[in-house]
Amino acid sequence: MALTYPLTNEAIFTQMVEWRRHFHRYPELSFQEVETPKYIAALLKDLGLDVREQVGGRGVVATLQGAGEGPTIAFRADFDALPIQEENNVAYASENPGVMHACGHDGHAAALLGTAHLLTEMKEELNGKVVFIFQHAEELTPGGAIAMVEDGCLDGVDVIFGAHVSSDLELGLYNVRSGAIMAAADAFSVEIQGKGGHGAKPHTTIDPITAGTSLVNDLQRIVSRRVDPIDQAVVSVCKFQSGNAFNVIPDTVSVAGTVRTFNKETRTQIERDIERIVSGIELTGDVTCSLTYTKGYPTVVNHEKETTIVKEVMKDKVGEAAVIERPPMMGAEDFAYYLENVPGTFIHVGAMTDDPDTQYPHHHPRFNFDERALGNIGTLFVSLAENYLK
Repeated sequence: MALTYPLTNEAIFTQMVEWRRHFHRYPELSFQEVETPKYIAALLKDLGLDVREQVGGRGVVATLQGAGEGPTIAFRADFDALPIQEENNVAYASENPGVMHACGHDGHAAALLGTAHLLTEMKEELNGKVVFIFQHAEELTPGGAIAMVEDGCLDGVDVIFGAHVSSDLELGLYNVRSGAIMAAADAFSVEIQGKGGHGAKPHTTIDPITAGTSLVNDLQRIVSRRVDPIDQAVVSVCKFQSGNAFNVIPDTVSVAGTVRTFNKETRTQIERDIERIVSGIELTGDVTCSLTYTKGYPTVVNHEKETTIVKEVMKDKVGEAAVIERPPMMGAEDFAYYLENVPGTFIHVGAMTDDPDTQYPHHHPRFNFDERALGNIGTLFVSLAENYLK
């Protein structure tokens, strides 16, 4: 695959890179974004767009009216960062200790700003409206999308599209898939209360560690023995904390993890299975358990008609070989809430090259990507706007 970006406006691409590096240098955590939305809103106002701030809390929405009447197409980008200490040795590394853009949201925001500039220059050729949605807090449930939808960011919108850079997809490729593309993501935590004591006298204690290890083992049997093998699901225990001495049986154990599913019925079933397993552990371990189960983002389900349009438009724009279809992935995205309200599609845009610095996984302290992907996102959005509004 040729490692060239098809965006024709070199000046806008250069500006995208500058914006992206600004966002990267000054990251802000989910629900704590203050300066980032102000910066975005100011740039959009300079374009003469109709701008709403504090949408759903900290979101920004701008509207471009074309010369004629027509449909309304929306594009969304997120702009929050993660609680990660950056390890990249780059000039634009994070200046906020313990906070980093380790998922590409800095690039999403920059690419959508570039799209807004390009489409504003073309507004006399457009029939309809373009809505630019800059969303806060994608990384932390309940997420910013649902609040922005409730605050009217999709009012009058006929179709919506979003894009995410991908460090495991080659630069120049677009992953376009109809139906489920990203999983629903739930979280669970279990606090196990026992009775601590001396490690030499376990019979005088109620051991929460043995109860906790039984819980972990039982949870791992849900997918292998309770879920249809044709279905896809994940139950992962990611936290097990207890005690601080080699010879002391502790009072408590904390267990936490995540559930990933595509099927709504499977999602409900697994939650009930966890509840039953925890109740059983209380009986067999003579412990007291407190379960917290939190529903996260729903499955991202791309609409067939809009996905077909994306495929056709991008094959014509960048060539058939650049448009691929990968299997669904277990990662989650609150773009799902937009797709529950209006038709649309979420696309993964390749950002990996032979350079090892572009190959670290998302949420890694050395995550980075080839910035030519910004131009590819811009090309995707502008091409779709032209298709709908010209």
